[in-house]
Amino acid sequence: MTDSMRLKNPLPAARALAAGSAVILRHYEDKDRAGLARALIALCRPRHIAVLVAGDARLALATNADGLHLPEAMLARRHQKLRPSMLLSVAAHCPRALARAAKADADFALLSPVFASKSHPGGSAIGVLRFAAWASRTPLPVYALGGINDQNIRRLGGSGAVGWAAIDGLSKNLDATR
Repeated sequence: MTDSMRLKNPLPAARALAAGSAVILRHYEDKDRAGLARALIALCRPRHIAVLVAGDARLALATNADGLHLPEAMLARRHQKLRPSMLLSVAAHCPRALARAAKADADFALLSPVFASKSHPGGSAIGVLRFAAWASRTPLPVYALGGINDQNIRRLGGSGAVGWAAIDGLSKNLDATR
């Protein structure tokens, strides 16, 4: 996931991703968000890395992104897939949001914060046990997000997470195959 405050230019980080990964473009304040989306798509698509635009269906369509990511607050409105081929991901922070994401026919959810996170300073983490319980109650594939780093990623084993997402918690020596 991109974050303009922590990583001004997400292109180098996207270059480091493996095929089958995805980038969720947040960078909400970027003056040329469309240009950044197009640059990410041009870089990622040939490498089989999906690009989802967060919170802006029009931009996702205009740039021919691979999908749309909805922050949890946007789930209050009814959403349909923009195109059958487009991915729809949803941010969730509680079981009710996971249920709404499933009802919205999302392809997957990002459940957070699993661990203490810079994105939610002072907020309480849900922890691995709650993550596992909540993820087991939804038909959606659920990715872990929030405070994930190379010291705690192993704790996700057996949690039901189909994968993990991060903003800045991954060090250069993180081995994604662990």
